[in-house]
Amino acid sequence: MIGLGSMLRKELLEQWRTRRMLVVAVVFTALGIGSPLLARYTPELVKALAGDQFQIAVPPPTAADAVGQFLKNLGQAGVLTAILLAMGSVAVEKERGTAALLLTKPISRGAFLLAKLLAIATTLLVGLLLAAIAGYAYTAILFEALPPLGWGAMAGLLLLGLIGYASLTFLGSTLARSSLAAAAIGIGAMVVLLILSALPSIGPFTPGGLDALGAAMAVGKDPGALIGPVLVNLAGVAAVFGIAWLVFRRQEL
Repeated sequence: MIGLGSMLRKELLEQWRTRRMLVVAVVFTALGIGSPLLARYTPELVKALAGDQFQIAVPPPTAADAVGQFLKNLGQAGVLTAILLAMGSVAVEKERGTAALLLTKPISRGAFLLAKLLAIATTLLVGLLLAAIAGYAYTAILFEALPPLGWGAMAGLLLLGLIGYASLTFLGSTLARSSLAAAAIGIGAMVVLLILSALPSIGPFTPGGLDALGAAMAVGKDPGALIGPVLVNLAGVAAVFGIAWLVFRRQEL
């Protein structure tokens, strides 16, 4: 991995200068704050909108509802963000010719790709860390203080799932020469994984299947089998990166 350090610094600086990291941090933090607020006040809003003419039985909200809302909001926005961050990471560099220019320096193709994927993962990490802190604080204020380690584990599992989606779009960006084609590959992979997540035998091992494990840990419950799904998703990210590297090393830039 020749030149990984210098390439990673360049990518992180680009994430900051283009304000991608800042935008992700702001959006994720807002979602982290808004999730427990929605869980707390949605039942009251439903009752207020229904009025006196309709009797709607709405169960009182709990901390588990805040956890579910957090995973739903950050999951949906996070997957979209992961795709947007990864779709042009390699394709745009190839299209503009900057990839060929960078690789004339003492930088290996593996380092070129790994630095980009690590920078994307770092941006997602920063956003999720801020969202997790904000979400935990507001959940504690509006409901109850949940186990902090469990909440952190939930955020970590969510991050792993988002990196999984990002890696698939990253592979598409390596295969294609346009960011739109890469986005199409990422969205297609997302749809396939969502379908697979509905299958009882396969679902827990998909990126989306990690949400149920995280939800259980956040409220202090036993998530059941955890090591297997985590290792499968880590291996999946590594395998997708390996394929991207094998493809990229044979491409003419």
